[in-house]
Amino acid sequence: MKIASILSVLGIVLGLSISASLAQSMRCGNDIVKVKDSAFIVLKKCGEPVSKVQIGFTIDANNRRELIIEEWVYGPEGGGYYYFITMIGGHVFEIRSERP
Repeated sequence: MKIASILSVLGIVLGLSISASLAQSMRCGNDIVKVKDSAFIVLKKCGEPVSKVQIGFTIDANNRRELIIEEWVYGPEGGGYYYFITMIGGHVFEIRSERP
């Protein structure tokens, strides 16, 4: 009985981690943009975003600004979702979506 509940919990945890990794991509036409893609690749696949805002910097161990943090916004196309891409140092760090 104890083994069955452990396997059940493991299944739930694995399911959540798989769905979380699938949420870290977005479709642009026939292409897919994913975490760790460069800004160049995103622009090539998706074009210019609707909005591009610098929201901060990473800070190094000596309290100096290091990498630029930006938020790029795409969509909605055809009544779909807005996609918010967080870029750190010119690479995709996070992708999230919201209904308008």
